[in-house]
Amino acid sequence: MASNTVKGKTPPRESPTEPFKRAVTGCMRAIARKPDLEVGFAAERPGLMGAKVRLPEPPRKLTKAEAAIVRGHSDAFALRLACHDPAMHRRLQPQGQLARAVFEAIEQARVESIGSRRMGGVADNITAMLNDKYHRSKFEQVSERNDAPLEEALALMVRERLTGLTPPPAAKRLVDLWRPLIEERAGSDLDRLDDLIEDQRQFGDVIHDMLDSLDMGEDRSSDSEEDDENNEEQKKQQEKGDDGEAGESDDSQQMNAEDAQASAEEMPDSAAEATDSPTADVGDDSDLGDSETPGEPQRPRHQSNEPRGPEYRAFTAKFDETVDAHDLCEPEELDRLRGYLDKQLSHLQGVVARLANRLQRRLMAQQNRSWEFDLEEGQLDTARLQRIVIDPMHPLSFKQEKDMRFRDTVVTLLLDNSGSMRGRPITVAATCADILARTLERCGVKVEILGFTTRAWKGGQSREHWLAAGKPANPGRLNDLRHIIYKSADAPWRRARKNLGLMMREGLLKENIDGEALDWAHKRLLARSEQRKILMMISDGAPVDDSTLSVNPGNYLERHLRFIIEEIETRSPVELIAIGIGHDVTRYYRRAVTIVDAEELGGAMTDKLAELFEENPWSAETQPAPRAAAGQRRRLH
Repeated sequence: MASNTVKGKTPPRESPTEPFKRAVTGCMRAIARKPDLEVGFAAERPGLMGAKVRLPEPPRKLTKAEAAIVRGHSDAFALRLACHDPAMHRRLQPQGQLARAVFEAIEQARVESIGSRRMGGVADNITAMLNDKYHRSKFEQVSERNDAPLEEALALMVRERLTGLTPPPAAKRLVDLWRPLIEERAGSDLDRLDDLIEDQRQFGDVIHDMLDSLDMGEDRSSDSEEDDENNEEQKKQQEKGDDGEAGESDDSQQMNAEDAQASAEEMPDSAAEATDSPTADVGDDSDLGDSETPGEPQRPRHQSNEPRGPEYRAFTAKFDETVDAHDLCEPEELDRLRGYLDKQLSHLQGVVARLANRLQRRLMAQQNRSWEFDLEEGQLDTARLQRIVIDPMHPLSFKQEKDMRFRDTVVTLLLDNSGSMRGRPITVAATCADILARTLERCGVKVEILGFTTRAWKGGQSREHWLAAGKPANPGRLNDLRHIIYKSADAPWRRARKNLGLMMREGLLKENIDGEALDWAHKRLLARSEQRKILMMISDGAPVDDSTLSVNPGNYLERHLRFIIEEIETRSPVELIAIGIGHDVTRYYRRAVTIVDAEELGGAMTDKLAELFEENPWSAETQPAPRAAAGQRRRLH
């Protein structure tokens, strides 16, 4: 036996799930027609980014149902790659947040339906995946439309029309809540989709008609009209030139078109960044990459010819509310939601502990510890005991450590609770708040956690008030604000921890008006008595409110946000930093970091947070370039 051991090593045993993974990978590459597709498995949310796919890690003891769920995610991704044109999708998608959510969800239903119609096994796998998704999202328990996303119901009804498959059992109540309204207003549009399933452009046009039928037509994109106008101008210019010039123009246009197509193919499909689609756990490209929000051009932080903050106003503020988190939810449901969040964070317990310890060590190391000596009471000063040996009549000397210099500090965490944060982003944001609050409290720093959203989609009572007033032009902000207090600065974390579970409630996340929320949080900080005040914004991009932007200039909310940021960064004692969830927000904030997954809170993130407590955080090493050199601002990594 000894000789056999010496001759060679026993090869490592293969995991029992490896054959299954290889089979899924091969099948996915075949359906997607991409033999070089990179497929990985991880205990995280599935995601698609370019030629990389992340699928859920199958359990070691794999049941038939669990295998079907993994295959369902795989088939949904493969069909997206095989049957979806990202460039056309970006041209067709509407501008409004809710309309984009509907458009994205229905497009995903289209590509999944193509595979389901052709292959029965694919249909079974996708059905299993969807049922698991809706079961985990607790849609079996919804009783009101406010808690039932319209885009989810529409996608399932489109799938039903295209494949004849009824909604999964876990989503039946969700669809039943919306079915009467959708059938009444858009039933004829749904009937038109079956013959157009293979034509993405015509299919998208029918979706726009459906949005019109559902009173979301104002969100329709004007990209197609602009493209037509540009084409007409190019034709006129060609007619004016001679044949040679026309031929040269044709060649350049062809090259530009090819370049644009190549660029579009290299870009990730960004529509899923705005919402959770029916495959919300599978179709969000932002989970695997960091990209700009579509349609948001980068521009200087402030332009001298822009109207500034004083021109911003609200049409009416009487429907706004500032509310404690526990007042928006029954205690039993709040406990359940916190339990759900804890399950999402279960695999991050090691990360939480490591971050807390690292950040605490960094903060403690910056205390610049100092002692007071020759005191009559305190800790015995052993370094001066020789005095007693030399002179027994000399009194004992005691010392005492001075208080930590950063104890008189308060930090406000302001969380974006908008619909675009639904799914993985809001989980990451809640994780950030959870980890940072616990860590800072252990370091003696008071923490306040706030959230912001709106009370309704599409304007709520504010818009109704505006309609009753005769639709005056340029009404200003046109939605009902909802500002949420998850934890006050003076409340201990153990009493407020379950309030963060409210962010997991499906009907909470709506629109985001960042400027007013930032101003609100800033004023709360100014009212505090602490000497040092730090404000952290946790968001995924620019402010969006369909109701406001439909009747005001397109940059109305963004312009106000930039004004508020400038006021805080240049004229306020409050120190401002931003955490971008999946998006780079340095185009708004001087000091910002970007994270995609909660695991990224370690490493460089810890260092940047610890910099806030340094003696001179605005030193030349960390100070960004002045506003005039906005293009030279570097991203904090």
